[in-house]
Amino acid sequence: MIAPMPTDWFPLWLSLRVAGLATLASAPLALALAWLLTHKRFRGRQILEGVILLPLMLPATVLAYYLLVLLAQGTPLGRLYQALCGAPLLFTWRAAALAAMLHTTPLLVRSCRDALEALDPSLERAARACGAPWWRVLLSVSLPQARRPLLAALVLAFGRALGDFGVTLMIAGNLPGQTQTMPVAIYSAAASGDASSARAFVLILSFVILGLLCLAARLEPKRALR
Repeated sequence: MIAPMPTDWFPLWLSLRVAGLATLASAPLALALAWLLTHKRFRGRQILEGVILLPLMLPATVLAYYLLVLLAQGTPLGRLYQALCGAPLLFTWRAAALAAMLHTTPLLVRSCRDALEALDPSLERAARACGAPWWRVLLSVSLPQARRPLLAALVLAFGRALGDFGVTLMIAGNLPGQTQTMPVAIYSAAASGDASSARAFVLILSFVILGLLCLAARLEPKRALR
């Protein structure tokens, strides 16, 4: 029987860091895309919607392969990142954040779009009739009205970012103390027979995500009972 090993809490702190960065990075992009899809009609709109949702449908191995091909050290993007940051991107904790962002952004776009489409359009029309530019309408009319569902969407996006596994494992690796997030640590602990660490990580991650779901439910606008 394998003796239980001391639990290393680094994966928890790294997962929180990765999820926070992924959520903050995806929020402005998701909001911009949601606003564009809600307020504009243009040729190729369906293609853009398909590209946004593609990460939800493709297997994690396919997404990770695309990233490996695009961001390897010898590629233009890989060289550009290394020139700007002084180190390669792949197999670092920042690669784990990129993987989480890839799966977080489509869900956040859908949630932001639903929140914007649920607003009363007459208020936006009134603001535009008074001469307000689109960005002022967004900041002073749309976002204040939709703040609760948008905050709920951010909470759910954070929870989704905590759970990324497949893409993270392929582009960030499983380096203890460097790139090992909670889902990867659970896989590693279970594979090595460290049942106590696997159970601890599973329970903690489950409770954290359950807490985020409860918080998101509280933030959602209350609907009248029929």
